[in-house]
Parts: sequence; structure tokens; C-alpha cells
Amino acid sequence: MNGSGASAPAQPASRNASAPNRAGLPTRRRSCRVVTLSLKRDVLLLPNAPQRTLSREPPGLSMMATYEHECPREQAVSKRNALGTPPDESAAPDAPNAASGIDLEAFAGNLARLVEEGGRAMAAYLRPREDGRIKDDVAEDIAEVMKTLGQVAEYWLSDPRRTVEAQSRLFGGYLSLWSSTLKRLGGEETDPVAAPSVRDARFADPAWSSNPFFDALKQTYLLTSNWAEGLVKEAEIDEHTKHKADFYVRQIAGAVSPSNFVLTNPELLRTTLESNGENLVRGMKMLAEDIEAGGGDLRIRQSDDSKFKVGENLATTPGKVIFQNELMQLIQYAPSTETVLRIPVVIIPPWINKFYILDLNPEKSFIRWAVAQGLTVFVVSWVNPGPELGGKGFADYMQDGVLKAIEVARQAAHTREVHAVGYCVGGTMLAITLAWLAAMRRKVGIRSASFLTTQVDFSQAGDLKVFIDEEQIANLERKMLETGVMEGRKMANAFNMLRANDLIWPYVVNNYLKGQAPFPFDMLYWNSDSTRLPAANHSFYLRNCYLDNRLATGELELAGRKLDLSQISLPTYCLATREDHIAPAASVFLGMQLFGNATRFVLAGSGHIAGVINPPARAKYQYWTGGAPKGTVESWIGKAEMHAGSWWPDWFAWIQQQDSHEVPAREPGGGRLAPIEDAPGSYVKVRG
Repeated sequence: MNGSGASAPAQPASRNASAPNRAGLPTRRRSCRVVTLSLKRDVLLLPNAPQRTLSREPPGLSMMATYEHECPREQAVSKRNALGTPPDESAAPDAPNAASGIDLEAFAGNLARLVEEGGRAMAAYLRPREDGRIKDDVAEDIAEVMKTLGQVAEYWLSDPRRTVEAQSRLFGGYLSLWSSTLKRLGGEETDPVAAPSVRDARFADPAWSSNPFFDALKQTYLLTSNWAEGLVKEAEIDEHTKHKADFYVRQIAGAVSPSNFVLTNPELLRTTLESNGENLVRGMKMLAEDIEAGGGDLRIRQSDDSKFKVGENLATTPGKVIFQNELMQLIQYAPSTETVLRIPVVIIPPWINKFYILDLNPEKSFIRWAVAQGLTVFVVSWVNPGPELGGKGFADYMQDGVLKAIEVARQAAHTREVHAVGYCVGGTMLAITLAWLAAMRRKVGIRSASFLTTQVDFSQAGDLKVFIDEEQIANLERKMLETGVMEGRKMANAFNMLRANDLIWPYVVNNYLKGQAPFPFDMLYWNSDSTRLPAANHSFYLRNCYLDNRLATGELELAGRKLDLSQISLPTYCLATREDHIAPAASVFLGMQLFGNATRFVLAGSGHIAGVINPPARAKYQYWTGGAPKGTVESWIGKAEMHAGSWWPDWFAWIQQQDSHEVPAREPGGGRLAPIEDAPGSYVKVRG
């Protein structure tokens, strides 16, 4: 590149040519070998080799990556010459910039703004740590990861033969990829050595396959990550350590994916160059805003939060709050039919999240749909607790939550019985309540129980168990002791990590590298609307359910009684979802076999949320019905009957089978309880 901005023509160099160096002495000059990867034309150019066009990319690709081997600056072949374009000595000073599509002045200005926004993000991160509001536990987390992965490494390194086998497997894959890449550069069609799954959206851009550099980079990454995951699966170590190691390796592999970096992602390169870096400025601005919104911790925005407001376009089914105490509000929804079924429904949602997942909008609302079928619906809205409620435990949530809600619902509906429905940990609490009532020989008028994605046997509880062992729980309890609660954002982060390639890294790339605000999505808004958990409640749940599995073994004691699930004898309906990563279908299926009655088991398609929130009008997914849960869920599916669409009508038909008598529609409160406020109430609006 000369002073005018035009590229100087490359001078041919002989292998034996000599030229004086800076000291004036002759020096042996080496031939210059330049490899230029052009995203614009997708060609790989080598000296003295024919130029082969491998494929076409969409217009606008202009970034070039040039690699030079032992090439003196004065001998470097210019990018323009490498593309076969002769230099124009009379070109204006900014001609190269125009040719490459980059406005260097604009790029430099955006770079300065990027640094400014980066300083703002760093300040937002450091400020709460400097004044003591946040105490980082990163060192503890890293130590836990290293300790776990160290056991895998010890297994492979303790035997030289295993070490050689592992190395040979990896290097064999690299050699196959190298050979395949060379054949492709020679014009041959080759099958990929490693390919992403069809559901892996990280490599959807065509350049990941059409451009030889990015294709090789992608396959190298896949080979390496698959190899690392294989080492964990084949290591002969205890199952809990293996489970944790597999989780950690997947987290690391997801973080270092080439799709997460500007220079190794063709789509990000294209976006950055076309906007002269404006996307990075917007992204850094959003990063700073999200750290500030998280009070010093990054709270990745998954949706455009400005488009939603609870009570206005979320949770809008008409109703009234008819009771409240320090743990919950009870909502009764207004009828939309002239008559209703005699027995009302009381829904116990999880306190880990907010109840309005069941009432997102009129089209997706399970609550609104149930009301339209002629059901009187009551829903518990749990408090978002502060430190003052940190001592509230499972017994409090049972007595002042579940049992109180059932008592008030019976009073408002003028009925002796209710149908109880528990979702996720709300279902676990419902099962515990039923077992406790059986142990107490008490009847409180529960006609039937429905369990939605509910675990009562935690021996196969899935990836959440990677966070569960004595050491990790003890560390968490020490932290909760300081504030009295488990912070909602930490729980939300844990759930997001279970599906990091769906719930973390796509938003990192979209928000902070592409500089694009996420689309408004009600389900993801709800996902980020996390709640705090009382320390006593959360500690009891983790230790007695996840760690020791005492509920399944009959060893759990609560409020002075030992609980036995086999004493639950009322009719039960159980829903699991096939792709559930929080309450795996195998775990739910196993737990339902502990009840002392015949359970109607239904398996829905999709996952923990989408499989449950699947209104019939959408005609999506499917569900399976069969006999009572026995054996394994895999064997059950083999004999089950598949039905298209939503499971909701199946559940309602089952409810009608329990009691089909109808009565005139009931207004909230039933004339006995004065409404406190309109649904969805005030508890659900407290952000955590």
C-alpha cells in the first residue's frame, strides 16, 4: 500500500534472490505465499494455482482474511492483486476503502464510540463490586468446574494407552478434515467430516458451508467439542461426577463456539463491515444497559420488555383477588358461561416462576380456556418474597398456601370439594400436601388431583442435578443466609444454562454483536420475570427432594408427620412432556408409580413450557395416552396411542368424568368474600 492509498504492484521474487537488509548486508529473500479468503466471491487463491470459484455468496460480502508466511512487507501481495484486480495508480486516496465497502472514517468513529460504551459497561459491572453490594463467587464456580473436569482428565491420563487412544481419535479427525478440505479446494465434492445437528441454528448462514475457511473452522470446532464430550461419556467415574462434567463441557463448548465471535462468524463479519461497526456500538450500548438493569450482573434481555405489562397485555383474564396473606393472593376468575361445573378448580403454580404463564394472552391462556369450558377457576399467585420472609419453609407454604387456598375456594364456591391442579414444584407441593393429609387422616374436600410436569421421585431429575451435592448446597445456604432469599436472577440463570445454546448464546450474538434488539415474545418476557425464593423453603426443597430423594423413599417428614405417597388414593391425572429438560418425562413417569391409585398418564409433545401451554386452536404438537404408568416411559410409549394437537380437551374430559353436575355461574367471592382488587392482583407485579 503506497502513500496515496493505492496498492503497489507485487514484485516477483526468486527463491535465490538477495536484497540488502537495513544494515546494508545482503539477505536471503523468501518467496511470499499468500492465502486470501474472499467472502465476496468465496474463492481461495494460491500462487501459481488456477482460480476456482467454489460457490456464490449473497452480495455484500467483502471481508478478506489474508494469511502471510515469512513474507517481508515490501513483498506482500496486495489484497487487490490477490483478487486479480490491477492497481490504479491514479486512484483517489479513498479508492481502496470504497472498493472494499468500508468507510474507514466512519469505522474509526464507531470504534471510539465502542470504547466509550465499553467503559460504561465496565463501570456498571465494577461499581457494585467496589462498594460491596455484590460479592463474586466466580472463583468458587471455577474451582468446582476444574475439580470435576480434573477427575475426567485423571482417568484418561492415568493410563498411557488411554491417552494415546484419545489423542489418536482427535488427530485422526483433524487429518480427515484436512484431507477433505484439500479435496474441496481441488474442486471435488466431499461430505463433511463433522456436521451440526439439523436443529443447531448457530451455523445456519450459508457461508458456514460455502466458504472453505469457515466450513473448516466449523468442522474443527464440532470435531473438538464432540471429542471432548465423548471423553466424558466414556470415562469410568461415578455417575454424578460424569453428569456434572458432561454439563460443564457442554457449557464450555457452547461458549467458545466460533459463532459467538465477530472474526470467526461470517454473518457477523458481513454485518460489521456493512455497517462500519455500527452494530458493535449498538450491541455494547445494550450490554451496558443490561448490566445496569441487573444491578451489576448481566441480565440478558430475551425479549423487548417495553412491549409488555402484566395486567394490560399479559394476564388479562377477568377476575378478582378474593383473599390474600403474606405468602399468596387467591384469584377467582369471572365466569364466561351461564352454567359451570359444580366442582371448581384450584391451580397451584410454582413459586419459582409467576403464575401468568397460564394466562399469557387470550389466545394462549389455559385459564381463559378453562373458564370458557364452564369451570370455576381459582389460581394461587405467590408473593415475591423479601428478606423478611426468608424463614418461611415448606410447611408454611403448605398450610398458608395450598390448604388455605382450598379452604377459601370452597367457601367462595359454596362447595365441599375442589379439583386441585399442581404445576411443576406446585405439583410437588400438592403431592406432599395430599400425603400429609393422609398421614393426618384429614379430609379437606379434594375430589381429584392433576399434576403437570411434576416430579415426586428425583432420582432421574435431569440436568438440574448438576447443581446438587452437599458441597454446592452448603455454599448456596451460606449465601442465602446473608440475604434471607435465593435471588431470582440466579435461579433464572441456572434454568437458562440448561439450554444455553437456545436461551443464552443466540441472544448474546443477536443483542451484543449484531446490535439488534430482541423481538417482543411474551413467553420469554415471562421467563425473565423471575422471583426470589425464601431461604428456608429452597433449602428444604433442595435437600429433601433433589439431594436425598426422601419424598420417594417415604422418609420425608413435614409438620410432624412422615409422608407416604402410596397413601394418596384419590383420582389423579398426570401430564409429562417428551422434551422436558427440567422435569424429564422419565422422572415424572417413575414418580407417578408411587401413588396408591390408578393414574391417567398423558405424554405431550415439546417441552416444559410449550408442551403445557398448547391451546387447541393452534393445532400444534401431539400427545400420547395409554395405560397406567408401569415400567419405563419408553416401554409405555411403545404401546401408547398418539393424538394430534393439544392435551387440554383430554384433561377437561377427564375432569367431567369425575363430576359432570352443573350449577349457575358463580361470581368472584360468591357473596361471602369481598373482592380486594382486580386480577391479576398486585403480588405478581413485584419484580425480582
